[in-house]
Amino acid sequence: MAVGDNVAAIRERIARAGGDPDAITIVGAKPPSVDACHEAIAAGVVDLGENRAQELLTKAPLVDGARWHFIGRLQTNKVRSLAAHVSLWESVDRSQVVAELGRRAPGAAVLVQVNISDEPQKGGCAVAATEGLVDEARAAGLLVRGLMGIGPDGPPEGARPGFSVLARLADELHLEVRSMGMSNDLEVAVQEGATMVRVGTGLFGPRPSQHLRPD
Repeated sequence: MAVGDNVAAIRERIARAGGDPDAITIVGAKPPSVDACHEAIAAGVVDLGENRAQELLTKAPLVDGARWHFIGRLQTNKVRSLAAHVSLWESVDRSQVVAELGRRAPGAAVLVQVNISDEPQKGGCAVAATEGLVDEARAAGLLVRGLMGIGPDGPPEGARPGFSVLARLADELHLEVRSMGMSNDLEVAVQEGATMVRVGTGLFGPRPSQHLRPD
């Protein structure tokens, strides 16, 4: 299927899960090529996400009309080179990242990433540390738009408790954006209040090899 057909299918999945496809932002995660970026934008998906700095730095200058999200574990030494291209930093999960963004990208829009699965291999601050990190980011001059979380590996339903926690935290902190849900578990995320979903495989198709967990 073409990317445009996949976008339509994702919007249909959102609607079937009880969400409003026009109100939930689809982020095209890890587009495999510049052509795939152009196809996504032509189909109305202008928010594109990369989890590797070099991939974003390679594609961004060649793609007009995209809003780039950084969605991977962020190394502080990459912030300076990425700052000119990133519209939303989705993986702010520790004080060092907050401080570097405050220096290199003052006023940047960010999401605080919360580890809602209790899996040490996944990024994110502890649930109990979320409010403190949000306050720290605001004090550094960053625009905290919301929270981001990644569900656990396994059946989609296993992500529900963590997504529920993320939505509750966002409500308590008066934050608008809940970036949660990927190709496998987006229905559960929508049912729990996602306002943004990050879809890779469901949008661009499977990659020949995926070094990280499927998205």
